[in-house]
Amino acid sequence: MVLFAFLLAALFMATLDNQIVSTALPTIVGEFGQLERFGWVGSAYLLASSAVMPLYGKLGDLFGRKYVMMTAILIFTIGSLVCGLAVSMNTLIAARVLQGLGSGGIMVSIFSVNADLFEPRVRARYQSYSSLVLMASGAVGPTLGGTLSEAFGWRSIFLVNLPIGMVVLAGLALFLPYRKPLRRPKVDYAGALLLASAVTSVVFWADSGQIFGSLLAPQSLAVIGFGALAAFVWVKVEARVAEPIVPLGLFSNPTIPLLLIVSLASGAVGIGSVNYVALYLQTTTGLSPTGAGLLFIATTGGIAIGSLSSGRLIARSGRYKIFAIISGAGSCIAFAVFSQLPVGAPLAFIAFLMLMHGISVGIGQQVPVIGVQNAANPRDVGAATGTVTLTRMGGASIAISIYGAVLGSSMGHGAADIPGVGNIEELTPSALAALSPESHAFVAETYAHAFGPVFVSMSVIIGCGMLAAFCLRNVQLPRGHGGQAEPAMAE
Repeated sequence: MVLFAFLLAALFMATLDNQIVSTALPTIVGEFGQLERFGWVGSAYLLASSAVMPLYGKLGDLFGRKYVMMTAILIFTIGSLVCGLAVSMNTLIAARVLQGLGSGGIMVSIFSVNADLFEPRVRARYQSYSSLVLMASGAVGPTLGGTLSEAFGWRSIFLVNLPIGMVVLAGLALFLPYRKPLRRPKVDYAGALLLASAVTSVVFWADSGQIFGSLLAPQSLAVIGFGALAAFVWVKVEARVAEPIVPLGLFSNPTIPLLLIVSLASGAVGIGSVNYVALYLQTTTGLSPTGAGLLFIATTGGIAIGSLSSGRLIARSGRYKIFAIISGAGSCIAFAVFSQLPVGAPLAFIAFLMLMHGISVGIGQQVPVIGVQNAANPRDVGAATGTVTLTRMGGASIAISIYGAVLGSSMGHGAADIPGVGNIEELTPSALAALSPESHAFVAETYAHAFGPVFVSMSVIIGCGMLAAFCLRNVQLPRGHGGQAEPAMAE
């Protein structure tokens, strides 16, 4: 249990850092400018995390999880220090990439260690604690980020990771046993590089509308063409090597591709939406960074209720399909209603929608990981966990770019005529609060109109994940470490 507590602390640290920045971003943008790169502060982190997740999962399978995980924590801690010393938006984004390279290894290693420690049904209960931490960090992060940035400056939201990282490293060194695998390690470096190239190209293409002016610009098409070529060559390589980064045999079971779609949609809305909901609250309701963060307590409470309840129900019944369906339906409805909210909507109703979304996310958060680990061969649990975590974080990274493109295209040029506002994109929360009531109302109306399509896109994405959940077989998790019981127990 002491070891599990350190694992949760590491997970909280890694996932918190994507969310803690959300309420501080308007302040960072106000200092550095370049709102068009707003999304990249989050997507660069998620992109780097996603690109290395399968590699870390495979390295854990081949060399043991202890030192792989400790290396990831060390990289993350160094990246946090560099973020706190950033002098421009470009250096901050580069430092976030370094952080992400460590974060990806932390998340994959933790879920893989859980698979080593607990049998499938018991794992569902403990995975619910991990999932609770994973998503609670998304709700606590905005509150903590707003409070720290107002009290100590935005750099403190990164520097706070330094003491936490050192404590976690010491705890894992003492309590996490080193279990050397019996298989001979053969690292598929070519496969790792090709997969990272393909994932990076997809995310970069999603953001290329702002960089090159259009998703169909020649440069954008070149990016997606390069990604398609990398994916094609990656499949060829994985079919030939002895220890592929992602064993292609995983996809022979139809359950796994469906769960990967569920995971992608879950990450796109459960993680990718936080920065934009925080921006929506500060620009349309007039809340301060701290006030907007406090409103995320509703999401935190919902995640706690949903995750802990579904964890116990899955452990009792062994069924997980229904929870994925309920999760998708709840978030889909919440963001569909968000898209229709007028300026001045009661904060209590907004909090109710955030609570509804939090419960929905908590109910289904652990389903993809548990389902994929159950369906995969026991020798490939690390690689399978890396793959499903890749889709979750990759979905969040791609979605952040999509949301940014939708928001940017929806903003238009209406803000140029707002009295007292030079460039609406450079408004900090404090500058927004200092505007006259008439100018503040114009700014709120402009952002509310722009966020409507953003919330519609969130609803559509999670709806696709819900359809994939409907197609899952209603399997029952086995008791004990028995392995692949899914086909025989499918109804």
